[in-house]
Amino acid sequence: MIGLAGVVLGRVYAGPLLGQLVLGAAVGAVGVSLATRRLPSWLVAPLSVLALLGYAGFSIWFTARRADLPGGLTDVAADAVRNGIPRLLTALIPVEPTPDTVIVPVVAAWLAGLAASEVGIRAARVLLGLTAPVALYAGALYVVGPNAESPAWLTVAFAAAAALALATGGRPDRRDPANSADAGAGLTPAVRAALRLRTAASTALGLVVVVGLAAVLAPVVARQVGATPVDPRRYVQPPQVDSLDENPLIRISGWALHPEQTLLEVHTTGIPPLPDDPPPTEPAGGDGEEESPEDGEPADEEGPADAPGQSRGVRIRLAVLNDYDGVTWRVGGTYRNAGRVLPATERSPDIPVARIEQEITIGDLTGRLLPAVPTPREVTGARVAYDQASGTLIQPEGLRQGLRYTVNSERERPDYNLLPSANVAFGPEALRFLQVEPGAPEQLQRLADRISEENSGPYAKAMALESYLAEHYRVVADAPSGHAYPNLAFFLFGPPNGGGQRGTSEQFAAAFAVLARMMSLPTRVVVGFDSPTGSGPVRGADALAWPEVLFEGLGWVAFNPLPLPNTTPRPVEDEFKPEPEDSTPPPEEASQTPEATPEAAPVTAAAPRGGGSGVPVLVGGGAGGLVLVLTGLALVVVGMRRAQRRRRLADGPPAQRIAGAWRELTDALRLAGRPVPDHLAATEVAAHARASLRGPGEAATPGPENPGGPERSGGAPTPGGPWPAGEPVAPGPGEVGDRPPTGRLRPAVPGVDDLAELVNLAAFAPDIATDEQARRAGELALAYAAELRATRPWWRRLLWSLHPGPLRWRD
Repeated sequence: MIGLAGVVLGRVYAGPLLGQLVLGAAVGAVGVSLATRRLPSWLVAPLSVLALLGYAGFSIWFTARRADLPGGLTDVAADAVRNGIPRLLTALIPVEPTPDTVIVPVVAAWLAGLAASEVGIRAARVLLGLTAPVALYAGALYVVGPNAESPAWLTVAFAAAAALALATGGRPDRRDPANSADAGAGLTPAVRAALRLRTAASTALGLVVVVGLAAVLAPVVARQVGATPVDPRRYVQPPQVDSLDENPLIRISGWALHPEQTLLEVHTTGIPPLPDDPPPTEPAGGDGEEESPEDGEPADEEGPADAPGQSRGVRIRLAVLNDYDGVTWRVGGTYRNAGRVLPATERSPDIPVARIEQEITIGDLTGRLLPAVPTPREVTGARVAYDQASGTLIQPEGLRQGLRYTVNSERERPDYNLLPSANVAFGPEALRFLQVEPGAPEQLQRLADRISEENSGPYAKAMALESYLAEHYRVVADAPSGHAYPNLAFFLFGPPNGGGQRGTSEQFAAAFAVLARMMSLPTRVVVGFDSPTGSGPVRGADALAWPEVLFEGLGWVAFNPLPLPNTTPRPVEDEFKPEPEDSTPPPEEASQTPEATPEAAPVTAAAPRGGGSGVPVLVGGGAGGLVLVLTGLALVVVGMRRAQRRRRLADGPPAQRIAGAWRELTDALRLAGRPVPDHLAATEVAAHARASLRGPGEAATPGPENPGGPERSGGAPTPGGPWPAGEPVAPGPGEVGDRPPTGRLRPAVPGVDDLAELVNLAAFAPDIATDEQARRAGELALAYAAELRATRPWWRRLLWSLHPGPLRWRD
């Protein structure tokens, strides 16, 4: 029965190894109990536990060696015991048998065998002894959940084994005189009749109970036959990444400023991959002439020629960014702990693949993202978590200098000659890559419509967009980071002498992807490195971002919107340039009257007429009444505000109270004159909240006339700047993810980011939010509101509690 439980659980594992280890644990536990039947019962458990330690150690050693895990046996065993349960519930299916994914089933199987043997055999309580294997079998079904079907024969075999155990254990002992055939020979007829009557009554009562339970439970069981089992993985949080790993696109500018920094070392073997980019009909940004291969370099006869401007090196992928919210690109993935062998991704069987092996050694690269040639299929030398949708790898413990691992990848080699007639992918699977958030500048849509109207066919549109960006814009290493809508508008249409129309590959890739989505082309952005030779050091100058378009039957095809080296960009057409601002002064400035001249005669007030003291008395009485009314209204507002705060932070389930704490924070920002833009996500709102804690004279927010501050507009840096490269700072409104040009921010309240994490938890997993988290969220929101209020002018602090706005605002 324990072995069958291992077979059920093994259906979500790769290979039969787990079932074999569980069966070995069952045989070992029952065998130890049978071998020590004649020993005192108190001695059996210690001996069985010692045997369990030996068997568990063997299982850990064997699976670690089989998975080629780094580290000593002691470290691997300690890690498996410490993280066995969460990694089992967050592992990518099929689960590879590794020490941390087999230790829990092995120990559970051994303990179930020990309990069943001691209770069922030594104590002769067979029915009670079967509870341990039944509990193990039910636990295996629960862990498997909806991720694999358990064939009916397993449950039938389990029930048959249980019935056999009951029949064997319930057989009477012929040597016992009480059970012999003539045991009742001396009983009187009346006693025998009473015994028969009691036996018949017990049998009838048992039959009634069984039939009644069957009648009551049968409909319930029948309704559950077609139901989807509960998946315990939804209650466990998978490995998480921070904002830099969720959006490594913002790191491109930092790497570009340190081009000689060695991020990693790579050595590639196997079949070299084809270039990432399909061959355009004309070189992007060139004069239309084809480049001939270098002397001594054979032409590629199996596929298309190299894309202009691209080396025949290897492109290493760091992350795939699928989602764009108008402010930032994100991976948007769910990482699951994976073993050495990764599951295959869906692809067309007609597309050939090239197998590549890379040995990578981490240098100065930080974070959790693990670089690899797409698409990885096997990773040795590092523990990884994997997002199967995007193919992005992470190491949950974080990268360290000197980490060495080997990646075996399968690189798709589509026939690029089919691209001119290919259609882009459509359907529900492509909707994610077509989404364009509202709030995009009108100029971006006009540019996308213009390019789309002049070209027919998805590939022609993509190539026209690639050529347009390569011909009109310049690549510079010192361009500031940022790819929100305002940043892209400034990159595409800003004045060249003010910092516009130039950027790093971040802006080129992001602009291509956003404009292509406006042209109904499903796109994503990829961040990685371009290794010129496929072997050797990969430096900061090799960091690269590129866009990809999803074509039906061909998969993701990369494009190269970067201009060729040493080319002069063509000027952007006048119709795409921003219109000049209206020079008419604002109404409040135009309506101001000139100051009185010294020659102007002062206006004297007329003296009141005599005998009229009733007017001052009337005015004074009315003023006093008005003060009383305003005071009463103020007290009512204060009371209602306090009741609202108490309702938000103390009433309802934890998720609702966390949402109430978030409303307290957004209300505080409104009261401070810093309302939250509607398009920001929780993490961007936290950045906006940090930026709102600026004191007088500190870093100013770039305005529309200067969309990046003095440094961006080409002027001389102001005192206190420029901002140190790589130093984390809080972005200002409209510049989320960018670094302020000058000045420094005051220290931010550290709880704002924690509150944003709690809000995301309450939004996406409300059932697992706890009362302690809700209480913590309320404390963070109130602390931030108090800190923000302290930075405001005196008149805002005075009106803070009297403002009726929070009573009517709706988030």
